[in-house]
Amino acid sequence: MTETRRNYVNGEWVESETGETIDVENPADPSVTVARYQQSNESDAADAVDAAASARDEWANTPGPERGRILREAGTLLAQRKEELTDMLVAEEGKARPEAAGEVQRAIDIFHYFSTKAADLGGTVKGASGRGTNLYTRKEPVGVAALITPWNYPIAIPAWKLAPALAAGNTVVLKPASLAPGVALELARALDDAGLPDGVLNLVTGPGSEVGSEFIGNDAVDAVSFTGSGPVGEMVYDQATDAGKRAQTELGGKNPTVVASSADPAKAAEIVASGGFGTTGQSCTACSRAIVHEDVKDEFVAELVDRAESIDIGPGNEHEMGPQVSADERDSTLEYVEVAQNEGATLAAGGGVPEGEEVEDGHFVEPTVFTDVEPDMRIAQEEVFGPVVAVIEVSDFDEGIEVANGVEYGLSASVVTDDHTEANRFVEESEAGVVKVNDKTTGLELHVPFGGFKRSSSETWREQGDAGLEFYTIEKTVYDNY
Repeated sequence: MTETRRNYVNGEWVESETGETIDVENPADPSVTVARYQQSNESDAADAVDAAASARDEWANTPGPERGRILREAGTLLAQRKEELTDMLVAEEGKARPEAAGEVQRAIDIFHYFSTKAADLGGTVKGASGRGTNLYTRKEPVGVAALITPWNYPIAIPAWKLAPALAAGNTVVLKPASLAPGVALELARALDDAGLPDGVLNLVTGPGSEVGSEFIGNDAVDAVSFTGSGPVGEMVYDQATDAGKRAQTELGGKNPTVVASSADPAKAAEIVASGGFGTTGQSCTACSRAIVHEDVKDEFVAELVDRAESIDIGPGNEHEMGPQVSADERDSTLEYVEVAQNEGATLAAGGGVPEGEEVEDGHFVEPTVFTDVEPDMRIAQEEVFGPVVAVIEVSDFDEGIEVANGVEYGLSASVVTDDHTEANRFVEESEAGVVKVNDKTTGLELHVPFGGFKRSSSETWREQGDAGLEFYTIEKTVYDNY
């Protein structure tokens, strides 16, 4: 029988009052139901917020080192369960196994990292104008934090929101995406087993229109952190800030790699292929535009096409590239392929559904390369969120930077060049929150800030590292006179 998994509220595993469930299918074989989850509603979400609000003061007053101990123990438990979590991630989201294992390891590393940061939170002492005054600051938790996370990194993104929120002394309500919620529930299980007090974390599965809306609108919630699509994220931000809440959103991207005339075409193609086709293109930082100098374009395209056509596609446990997460995501990618062809782009590789017994029923799409792409085409302007790379030819480096910046997004950008002056210019002039030199657009370090410019982010607080803690703390200045 398919397992039915429950919500985690006030330290208990509970069923939704609706009595309804959500089936999560294996995207490599949709005939297989991996698990069932609660189809929760506003009342379930409100119960979760009530539990978080009730636990707020006790957790805020728990010493930082003790909060860190619980996070560290949870990370250790996750490490012990790594194989199980990797299996679950592959089954629900479809990632290739090495990618899934790497994501689980990132969650483990995040918990261990923030376990040490919890002891450092306190404040600073400043020099006062008068001799009879102690002047200092205190960092205090914001309160109840609502976290709404996407399906494409279903354990890493919940971890990088949850760990700093708990380290800083906040209580949390979490809504994972319905397409792949299982590994997020395992974060709750690890924290529960590590001794997290009841009510400090509450996790509810269900539709964003009900669970997410209640989390955002509930008066007891003090901060909202959202990662997901642009249109939804903008609504979340408006709703949260209109209610006077602290809000942070990380949204989409249309990430470029600029290939300069000095670049080695084979090296550049490897960088673009890794950034564009890794995780089946389902990363907000995925490279979807290769902006290539005319002098190296032909050789670059030949190398990129060769790499696209050599990728081994199939179920994630045995193959290099897995399926897209759902039929809707696959169909959206294929619609963009059709749009690009109708607008005059040339299909150089892929563009369809692969053939073969292992892939005939799953949500698979071939790695796809388009050439003869103009900067104003939809394929060059809109986020596809699939394994599709648009090659845009430019005549000089200035044009390359102009095209790279000529979209409404600004999340990640990279340049491939042997000219250090060009590299420095690209770093200075790129309108992106993450800029890389001679590297793929994907891949993040956990201890440095992450976030975007323009419509890729609310441009409020950054995530990860010390910047991630800033969102979940508020500073109080104390004048202690004696």
